[in-house]
Amino acid sequence: EESAFGAAHGDDVWGFAAVNPGHSKLIDNAMACDARVAIGAVIEGCPEVFGQLRTVVDVGGGDGTALRLIVASCPWIKGINFDLPHVVSVAPACMGVEHVGGDMFDHVPKADAVFLMKVLHDWGDEECINILRKCREAIPHNTGKVIIVEAVVGQEDHQFKDVALMMDMVMMAHTPKGKERTLKEWSYVFYEAGFSRYTTKQIRAYQSVIEVYP
Repeated sequence: EESAFGAAHGDDVWGFAAVNPGHSKLIDNAMACDARVAIGAVIEGCPEVFGQLRTVVDVGGGDGTALRLIVASCPWIKGINFDLPHVVSVAPACMGVEHVGGDMFDHVPKADAVFLMKVLHDWGDEECINILRKCREAIPHNTGKVIIVEAVVGQEDHQFKDVALMMDMVMMAHTPKGKERTLKEWSYVFYEAGFSRYTTKQIRAYQSVIEVYP
């Protein structure tokens, strides 16, 4: 199964970026721009999300912008920015943030919480479940959690529902199986990955904050 991007470029987004540094930088810059908006909305709307955490690993954290902003607002947190080796190799150094290269389908570094922002929407359900299982293995069973910042579509009263629809079309064009998910679709991947419960909070962005617990 191939996306429109794959048909045009002969590889998926990540494979193409791995051998095209200019495209990789374009992705990193776009994610950093989005992080500056979304993380501000998370900190403003639900700062308690990070209150009791000592370590946070940002899976698919790109150049580390999101984690840098989190650590700046919550200086008691030690951050681990986890992404593909070619991504973290050019990530700027940041006080309180360690860059670690690897593959989230193989393992996720251990921390009190895993942070995922605009990562799971790149993948189909099977891949999402596998990623979430690796995240569950990385956190303490009794006190850990996964913090997800993603769109929840199908909320008719949501101020930014049109943006979420646009992002759904972006995923259709750029990935074979990626999509924005309804709450029912999120529930499915959470429970299939072995999590027991979750909560959702709306923020002043098109994404919501979803906290998922083992």
